[in-house]
Amino acid sequence: MDDEHFRAEVRSWIEANYPPELRFPIERLHRRDTRIWYDRLAGKGWLAPGWPRDKGGMGLDTAKRIVFIDELERHGCSRFSDQGVLMLGPLLMAYGTPEQQQFFLPRILTGEHIWAQGYSEPNAGSDLASLSTEAVLDGDAWVINGQKTWTTLGNDANWIYVLARTDKEARKQQGISFLLVPMDSPGITVRPILTLGLTDEFCEIFFDDVRVPKDALVGQLNQGWTMAKALLGFERIFVGSPAQSAYALSRLQTMARHLGLFDDSEFRSRHDKLQIDLADHVSLYTSFVDQMKRGESIGAEVSMLKINQTELYKRIAQTMVDYADGYAGSEGLVAELGGVQASTIWLQSLQTTIYGGTSEIQRDILAKQVLGLPV
Repeated sequence: MDDEHFRAEVRSWIEANYPPELRFPIERLHRRDTRIWYDRLAGKGWLAPGWPRDKGGMGLDTAKRIVFIDELERHGCSRFSDQGVLMLGPLLMAYGTPEQQQFFLPRILTGEHIWAQGYSEPNAGSDLASLSTEAVLDGDAWVINGQKTWTTLGNDANWIYVLARTDKEARKQQGISFLLVPMDSPGITVRPILTLGLTDEFCEIFFDDVRVPKDALVGQLNQGWTMAKALLGFERIFVGSPAQSAYALSRLQTMARHLGLFDDSEFRSRHDKLQIDLADHVSLYTSFVDQMKRGESIGAEVSMLKINQTELYKRIAQTMVDYADGYAGSEGLVAELGGVQASTIWLQSLQTTIYGGTSEIQRDILAKQVLGLPV
């Protein structure tokens, strides 16, 4: 099947099967909300487009993976609890033992295991290599102590993969290992973090003498940092997808038509600049996608996508709030704004410049690794 026929099939199936009430959610939805979508994708065999077919995936090449993800974004499909599919599954295929693969991979595909990512810590966010959570081998078990924070949907997960320091004498990028931990282990405490938008999509997780079997280690001891970095190549592209900004601009246009803002020359000027900026970003994004289709490796310059997309999204949301006037602080759908959620979109836009590596950190990466500047 060529790419365009594949696109048509994917689009048709999504339109027939994706719950319409979940389109373009402003906030990250919980497992209870997205389970029906997870189960439909799993039933179709479309849950893991990048996994090989012999592991239960779709076995798509790069071009068709891009088509598949593009159609999900065009339709406004919510992310589900996808850490197992996107991150852990590929890592286990690359570094896990046959026993680990046989046990965990099928349970990801059925939804029996829902995974969270135990990376960030209070003093190790963008500078993740500074993490201090430690795991000490005690006989035939690892004993884990420490804290993880900003764990997305950690309150939905029943398993968590954890980066922990296993050699305190090694350089900070070394001496880190990758461990698999059931969330019902004694000594684990989960505390939801209420965001400014009054959602609990993030958690902090405490490990107090948590014991896991020796075979909870994935890959080689003290090589967890290298393994974790290896996962980021393909997914980093899609953090910079223009879909988020394109949707926000469409909502701004809806609000503007409702309020008659296109008769205001100042608004038209701001709107037109945002529209041009979005077109520029689509062009930048497409250039990286074309590189991937040609099988070329993506270097540190991909950080431009994350910066450009999230900062553009923030500018669009700020324009929306500026012109929402007295309704700018209203929560949820606002009839007076044409059914637009101005304040919710604005709050969400601020988060995007922080998660996945802050704009400041991304600029440092570009300065050091692309431009060769001292930082």
